[in-house]
Amino acid sequence: MKLSLASLALAGALLTTVLGMPPAAQVGKPMTIVDANIAPEKELLGMPHMSAAIVKGLIDKRPFASITDLNAYLLGQGLTAQQAMEFYGRAFVHINLNTATPEEILLVPGAGKRMVREFAEYGPWKTYAQFDKEIGKYVGAEQTAKLAQYTFIPVKLNTATDADILSIPGAGNRMVREFKEYRPWKTREQFMKEIGKYVGPKETERLWRFVVID
Repeated sequence: MKLSLASLALAGALLTTVLGMPPAAQVGKPMTIVDANIAPEKELLGMPHMSAAIVKGLIDKRPFASITDLNAYLLGQGLTAQQAMEFYGRAFVHINLNTATPEEILLVPGAGKRMVREFAEYGPWKTYAQFDKEIGKYVGAEQTAKLAQYTFIPVKLNTATDADILSIPGAGNRMVREFKEYRPWKTREQFMKEIGKYVGPKETERLWRFVVID
């Protein structure tokens, strides 16, 4: 008897639950957005309300430490709050589900005050299976997936799988090797030193946002 794709997906989800294995990704799967800290200039120029001058300034200031920093920059360039929000439908600086401020969450398109409450209520977040279950109660699977793409749960440097590391925007196979080579990680300074050998201080700082030493 042939199983449908839906049946196979359900079986996989049940197996994950039974075995206690978390889903691989620790950064929400992109659906409509790219990481504003690494998006190419040409791609940014095609996004809502972007001029050559705004894009050049944005690239010069990267990496932004938070979405609120990017928002301050865009508003300072003359964009309205609504125009900035339209841009966030295409590019964003991911928020940490476990530390995001209300101001950060409210910049997530479609989140609103309700998600400020719900994101905080169900923390600490450990997996996206947990996120899908809890947030899905309120907005359904499709909207939950759209919200997830704006977020991340810190990737554990010392125990992360290859798939966990690859979920970090722009990480790639090289960072899989380097993250694993220097285990056990003990300090931020160690991370900045070792990873900085390969990608430079700005990119190392960007990657550091997505990880935690466990």
